[in-house]
Amino acid sequence: MVGRAGQAAWRVLPLRKSDIGVVRRLWERATLPVPAAHDRTLLQLLTTDVPRAIADVAAMLGVRRFFTGSAKKQSAAAAAEFLRHHHAAILRNDQPRRLEWLGAFTARADPRRLKLELLLDPAIRFDLVSGQTASAILDRSVVDGLPEALDAIDKVVAGEASYRSAAQKAGEKVRRAEVQRILQEMPVEALKTATRDRLRLGPLGEAGISTVQDVLNVGLALQALPGVGETSARRMLGAAQTLWQTTYDEMPVRIDINHRHSETTQLLRCLTEWDSCRQTRGAAADLERASELAPLRAAINGETSHLLVIPARQLAASGLSESIQIVKRRAELLGMSSGSGRKSAGADPWEDFLARPADYFAMLAELGFVTEDENAVHGDLPEEIIQAVRDQALDGEHLTASLRGYQSFAARFALVQRKVIVGDEMGLGKTVEAIAVLAHLRSRGKTHFLVVCPAAVVTNWVREVTGKSKLRPHRVHGPERERAARTWMRDGGVAVTTYETLAWWEPALRELRDLACVVVDEAHYIKNPQARRTTRTRELIARSDRAILLTGTPLENKVDEFRNLASYVRPDLTVDATDLSPRTFRRQIAPAYLRRNQEDVLTELPELIEVEEWLPMSTADSSRYRGAVERGNFMEMRQAAMLQGAQSTKMQRLIEIVREAEENERRVIVFSHFREVLGLVARSLPGPVFGPLTGSVPASQRQQMVDQFSSARHGAVLVAQIVAGGVGLNIQSASVVVICEPQLKPTTEAQAIARAHRMGQVQSVQVHRLLSEDSVDQRITELLAGKKRIFNEFARVSEMADSTPEAVDLSEAELVREVVAAERQRLFERASAKTNAAE
Repeated sequence: MVGRAGQAAWRVLPLRKSDIGVVRRLWERATLPVPAAHDRTLLQLLTTDVPRAIADVAAMLGVRRFFTGSAKKQSAAAAAEFLRHHHAAILRNDQPRRLEWLGAFTARADPRRLKLELLLDPAIRFDLVSGQTASAILDRSVVDGLPEALDAIDKVVAGEASYRSAAQKAGEKVRRAEVQRILQEMPVEALKTATRDRLRLGPLGEAGISTVQDVLNVGLALQALPGVGETSARRMLGAAQTLWQTTYDEMPVRIDINHRHSETTQLLRCLTEWDSCRQTRGAAADLERASELAPLRAAINGETSHLLVIPARQLAASGLSESIQIVKRRAELLGMSSGSGRKSAGADPWEDFLARPADYFAMLAELGFVTEDENAVHGDLPEEIIQAVRDQALDGEHLTASLRGYQSFAARFALVQRKVIVGDEMGLGKTVEAIAVLAHLRSRGKTHFLVVCPAAVVTNWVREVTGKSKLRPHRVHGPERERAARTWMRDGGVAVTTYETLAWWEPALRELRDLACVVVDEAHYIKNPQARRTTRTRELIARSDRAILLTGTPLENKVDEFRNLASYVRPDLTVDATDLSPRTFRRQIAPAYLRRNQEDVLTELPELIEVEEWLPMSTADSSRYRGAVERGNFMEMRQAAMLQGAQSTKMQRLIEIVREAEENERRVIVFSHFREVLGLVARSLPGPVFGPLTGSVPASQRQQMVDQFSSARHGAVLVAQIVAGGVGLNIQSASVVVICEPQLKPTTEAQAIARAHRMGQVQSVQVHRLLSEDSVDQRITELLAGKKRIFNEFARVSEMADSTPEAVDLSEAELVREVVAAERQRLFERASAKTNAAE
C-alpha cells in the first residue's frame, strides 16, 4: 500500500516478465466457450450424479462382490441401470461432440497479444482490478531512480540537524558576545548590586580594573592584587558571574544592521545554509510523499518490469507517477542546494537578510532566540479554547512560508472556531495567518477559497498567495475578471476579488456549493450593516463553511461597529447591550476574536519613535486659516497650514526632515488626507519623489510605485494619500513617516504607521506629526483622545477599566461641527480682546 496525506491511496503490485504465464492462463480461461442451459445440465450430471453412481457400482466389481450384502447389491444394480440409461441418452443426442467443443478454446493465444496490460481487460476477470476502472500498469522506468532519490532525501533530512546545530551555536556566540559588550561597559560598582557582601572596590580601580568584564577576565587572579584577599576575590568574581548570568538570561539575539559584528555575520551565514538545507521543510508535502513511497522501494527489485497500480481512493493512477517524479525532483534540488549551501558561504549574507528579514527572524524564533510571551500569543482567550487550539494540527503541505509561533496559533484558532475575527495589530502578518488556514484546508481536500478585499490590496494578496503557498490565486477584478472567475469556479484555488466586484459576481457565487473559506480583509469596511457591500459580504460569510475577518481596527468610532463584526461570524454570541463595560464585552466576544499587539509578540521589532511637532503658523498660514474658519470650511481649515508652499512653516519643516533622512540613509513616507497637499509636497521636495499614491491609482500601479520607491536611493520620498497608502501595502524600506495633519480617526494614523513599522523592519521608525499651534489641529487632537482610549479598552489586549463608551463616542459629522464652532469662538474672542486692548 502506498499512501498520500497519511491515508492509503494506491495498491501497487510489482510485475515480472515471467508473470506473462499468469496472463496466458487468465486469457485462456476467458476464451473458453460459453455453455448453454442444456450444457450446464449435462455438466452438472457428469460432475455430481454420475460420480456417485459409479461409486455405487464399484461395490459389485472384483472380489468385493462376494462380501457385499443384498442392500448394496440392489443399490449397485440401480446405479448400473442409471448409468446405462444416461450413457445411451448422451450418445443418442451426440453430446460427446458437444463436450469436446466445450473443452476447446474459441481462439488460440497469440504470443504477440499476450502482454501484462491484458490484466486490465475486464474480460480477463482479474480479481484485483475487477470493478476498478482507474487502475493502470506503469512501466518500470517510472520508478527508476526512486530508491536513490529516497536515500538522498533521507541523507539530507538527517544532515539538517548539523546545519541547525551550527546555527544554534552561532546564535549562542552572538548572545555571549553581546553580553560581553554590555559587561565591558558596566562599571565595577554594579558588583555591589549582585551581592549582599560589602565589597572594597578601591583596589580594583588602582589596578586598572574598571568594568565587570574586566573582573571576569582576571578571574581568581584578583586575590593577587594588593588589598584583595582570597575571600574578597571570590565574592567579587561570584557577583560578576551573577551579573553575567542575569544579563545572558535576559539577552535576546539581536541583528544590528548598524553594527555588523563578525559573530553576527557568521550567524547569518549559518542561517542561510540551514535555510538552504531546510528547503525540504518548505516542501513538507514532498517529504511526506517520500516517506509514503518507502514501501514501494522495498517491493521493487531487479526483476520488476511493470507496476500494477490500483487506486484505493478517488485518485488517478497517474498520481502515483506524479508523486514519484516530484520526489525525484526534490532529491535533485536537495543535491543542488546541499552543494550550493557551502558555496554561498563566501557571499555577503547581510544582503539576503535585508531582502527578507522576516524569514530570518522566523528562523531565530524557531531556534528559541526570539522569545514570545505565551499569554500574549493566546490573546485574551478562555482556557478551554486555548487548549483546543493547542490540540489542533496545522498541515503545512501547501504552505511554503515559515510561521512564527503566534501566527501558527492564529491559524489554528481560526480552524478550531471556524468563523472568527483576527484583529492582530497591523504589521504582525494577518495575511500569512489566513493563507496558512487555506493551505491546511487544501490538504484536507477543500478546493475553493475566496478573499474579499479593497482594490488597493488585490495585487498584494495575489503576490502573497503565490509567494507563501502552493495555492493558485485568481485575480477576479479588472478586465480579466470573467475569465478568472470561470477558471476558479472550474478548478478551484484562491479567488481574490473586491467589495465592489462582488456586486457583479454575486449571482454566480450563489450557485457555488463548496465554498470552503472566505477571507474578508480590512473587515472594518463592512462595519455598517445597512451598506450593500456589507449585505453581500455577510451573505458569503453565512454560506461559507469557514470565515476569517482580518482587521487591525475592529473599532473605529463606536462599540456597535465591533459588535456588528462579531455578529457576522458568530450570530449565536450574546453581547449584552445593557452592560457595555470593556471587561464584559471582551469576555462575551472572546470565542470569535483574537488580537495580539506588536510589543507582545515581536520582541525584535525596532523602536518606534513618535514626535508631535507643534509649529507656529506663518503670517501666510494664519491669513488663509482665518478665511477658512470664517467660511466654515472644515476641510480647508485642516490643510490651510500646508498650502502656502515655501511660506508654510509645516512645509519648511517637512523639507528639513527629508534632508535629515537622506543624511541618515533613510527613506521617507509622507501622508496626507488631501490630494492638493500631496501634489504641492511632491513638487516642493528635493531628491527623488514617488507619487502621489492616491485612490485613483490602479492597484497594480500602486505596488509598482512602492517597488520603485523601495529600490531608490536614500532620501527618496513616497507621497501617499493616507486612506490609500495607509492600507494593505508593506513599505519596510521606509523608516521615517511624516503625517501632515491629524486624522479624524486615530486608527487611520495607526494603519499608516504600520506600513513601515511592521514585521521585517530592521531600522527604528521615526514618526513626525506636523501640527499647527492654535488651530484645528489642536482641537482634533484633544477630541480624538477619547476615541483612542475606547479602542484600547474594548479592542486592544490590555488592562481594561469600566467606562461608558457613549460618553466620548462622536461621529465624524459631530466632531466637525464641534471643531468649527470652537475655532470660530476662539478666533472671535481673540479678535475681541485685540480690539479692547486697542481702545
